[in-house]
Amino acid sequence: MSKLKDFYNKYLAWINKYVLVTIGVFILMCLDSDSNLYKRYMYDEKIRSLEKEIKFYQKEIEVNRKKLEDLHTDKEGLERFAREEYFMKRPNEDVYIIKEK
Repeated sequence: MSKLKDFYNKYLAWINKYVLVTIGVFILMCLDSDSNLYKRYMYDEKIRSLEKEIKFYQKEIEVNRKKLEDLHTDKEGLERFAREEYFMKRPNEDVYIIKEK
């Protein structure tokens, strides 16, 4: 116990007990609560990740919206899309499908 008193008298005697307890509680709140600094950083990182994902999907929506508009307006584009994606063919032709490995 004398070592603790010596440490207190040497280093902490000038600090008020209440200030010391308040600082200790504040440190515990920052490190051990639901809104500590680490969790807050991780939440911010997750938010940034989700915002990037939102931007990506908004760009994809625009690309697909343009493709859909082209399919609605262009008759040849609709036929080309059907032939490429669904392997449709005309009655008098043969279609050969070559798959790459």
